[in-house]
Amino acid sequence: MFGIGGGELIFIMFIVLMLFGSDKVPEIARTMGKAMAQLKHATNDIKSEIQKGAEANGLDTQTLTDLRGNITSEINKAKENLLGDTSQISDITSEINKAKDSLLGETTTQIETTKEVIEDVTGPIKRQM
Repeated sequence: MFGIGGGELIFIMFIVLMLFGSDKVPEIARTMGKAMAQLKHATNDIKSEIQKGAEANGLDTQTLTDLRGNITSEINKAKENLLGDTSQISDITSEINKAKDSLLGETTTQIETTKEVIEDVTGPIKRQM
């Protein structure tokens, strides 16, 4: 019951008994029981009103269940399509990586040739005024 053990339940009952006294505990229990019954009755009334309104508008529970099943199956199909296309995503990723490596290789080659040209320059650099 709500993950509460026997010892914990007895401790809670002891605290309630100490706070409210032995003459008030049965009265509180009765009041809580009546409130729970009223809540259950109100919930059932709301459910029946919703069901009557749905039936009056031509919707029955079977139609709603079928509609929910159709929507769920369409969502699952869309998930499968998206997850099934991961091979295309990996192909695109590999192509992007190849293009990146190619560009980096060309850039590195250009940088190296520029460094060599700069290192080949011998003699003092003259400023022009």
